[in-house]
Amino acid sequence: MARAHALHILVSTQAEAQDLKKQLAAGKKFGELARKHSLCPSAKNGGDLGEFGRGQMVPAFDKVVFGKPTLEVHGPVKTKFGWHLIKVLSRA
Repeated sequence: MARAHALHILVSTQAEAQDLKKQLAAGKKFGELARKHSLCPSAKNGGDLGEFGRGQMVPAFDKVVFGKPTLEVHGPVKTKFGWHLIKVLSRA
């Protein structure tokens, strides 16, 4: 089964996700922004979701994690939880 290790930031609006993505592009650290802004319990770990298998996350999230290049910030991605910025650290 395919596995991935990813970070994410979950916010309630697309505008907030876009603003955070601009901050990341300007050099802000992903983990710092996740700790400060993410609504997910993973925020305390800098947005680190650890390792998980294909199909364990909601479809829109899974599609990005298993279909986009690693080490880049992807999103905003809309799910039933809100808007995500996703950074895939590794895939196997």
